[in-house]
Amino acid sequence: MAVDGGLNVTLTLRLLMHGKEVGSIIGKRGETVKKMREDSGARINISEGSSPERIVTITGPTEGIFRAFSMIAEKFEEDIASAMANSNVSSKPPVTLRLVFPGSQCGSLIGKGGSKIKEIRETTGAQVQVAGDMLPDSTERAVTISGAPQAITECVRHICSVMLESPPKGATIPYRPKAMPGGNHAILAQHSAFAIPGQYAFPHQDLTKLHQLAMQHIPLPSLGQSNPTFPGLDASTPASSQELAIPNDFIGCIIGRQGSKINEIRQVSGAHIKIASATDGSAMRQVTITGSPASISVAQYLINARLSSMVTGLGVL
Repeated sequence: MAVDGGLNVTLTLRLLMHGKEVGSIIGKRGETVKKMREDSGARINISEGSSPERIVTITGPTEGIFRAFSMIAEKFEEDIASAMANSNVSSKPPVTLRLVFPGSQCGSLIGKGGSKIKEIRETTGAQVQVAGDMLPDSTERAVTISGAPQAITECVRHICSVMLESPPKGATIPYRPKAMPGGNHAILAQHSAFAIPGQYAFPHQDLTKLHQLAMQHIPLPSLGQSNPTFPGLDASTPASSQELAIPNDFIGCIIGRQGSKINEIRQVSGAHIKIASATDGSAMRQVTITGSPASISVAQYLINARLSSMVTGLGVL
């Protein structure tokens, strides 16, 4: 079944958004989301709760859904443009949306040997990443799309077509964001310009790359080398150490499968990261990061981004 022209199929798509993005979609006194609903003909519902990570559900006929996606992507494009107007950043980061799909459908989206996802990337010009792990306490996975608004909308068309051809198998346990237990145990980074102690500062588009790396499986070259990807990172700077306390429940999210995620963070930041063994009776694990001030800050940022992908609280610094 192709999603073309006048195909009148009712679909429901779920988006995972952080608080700032949700606020942008809602607008002052709810005016932005009201206009999106009216102009697209789709129902747009935002999950309740005070937590900064929310589920945005879009339901309606296919054309209405595509119009709603187009409006959301264009709104985010405007947000990026206005943020850039107040900074000296030259290269513009892409618009990024995170969708949530039943894990049983993701194989069809990837295709044999990655053929389908490659075809969608090449056809639409958008980047598509399917998360390797299920979202916590669910059978759903995050699918991240980034690119220009038009490319994103076209990409959603193709994804919908694949999903209609391959319905989910078995029962789906939907992902429901949860508040972070026990308050703000870890220092969770803000998603704006991230200042590093001393002379280091990261422009927003560099953070976008770092954040994508932390959230998905996007390889980046190591930053702690002689020709770093990001300005200001110099492996020759004298080393220092920083300690973080991370709840036991979240340590697996930092380590990743067979240590894949912690190794990635080590490689990208150039920092040495040691995770202490679990102490009897303690709910926390000690993480020691050693390296240059910039390497430590990059490692902290990546760890924080991993935590914020697992829990709903993008805590306040």
